[in-house]
Amino acid sequence: MGMKKILVLHGPNLNMLGRREPQVYGTWTLAEIDAALQQRAAELDLRLECRQSNHEGELVDWIQQAEGSVQGLLINPAAFTHYSYALREALAAVKIPAVEVHLSNIFAREPFRRQSVISPVVSGVICGLGLDSYLLGLEALARILERDGEES
Repeated sequence: MGMKKILVLHGPNLNMLGRREPQVYGTWTLAEIDAALQQRAAELDLRLECRQSNHEGELVDWIQQAEGSVQGLLINPAAFTHYSYALREALAAVKIPAVEVHLSNIFAREPFRRQSVISPVVSGVICGLGLDSYLLGLEALARILERDGEES
């Protein structure tokens, strides 16, 4: 089938990483996270496309457009995690394995952050490990795709 393609979606305010609350989110910039993901993707024989948006509808459009062209989704919905039924419905509608990731441990933070409306419609969630949340999420997706390939 050739090289599998993964779409990485970063939600609102993640373009501010590196200068936004580094004690919570770390000092990595979004460009550094994407570079680390690209390096790991190459090792896993995956092709990666990374995108960031502060706009819910744009993220929904990208998820819908991904069907048929990508084999997996790695998503940090950021603030949309807690209330975006639109993102949830888009992820539920497409037949693409998805892994939700968060830099911070959302369960150790304010009560509103402990609820994810996204988690029930994705394959898994990794949070609280900073940059490693993304890298482990990518590895999990690679394993899911490998397993799915063996089953079909």
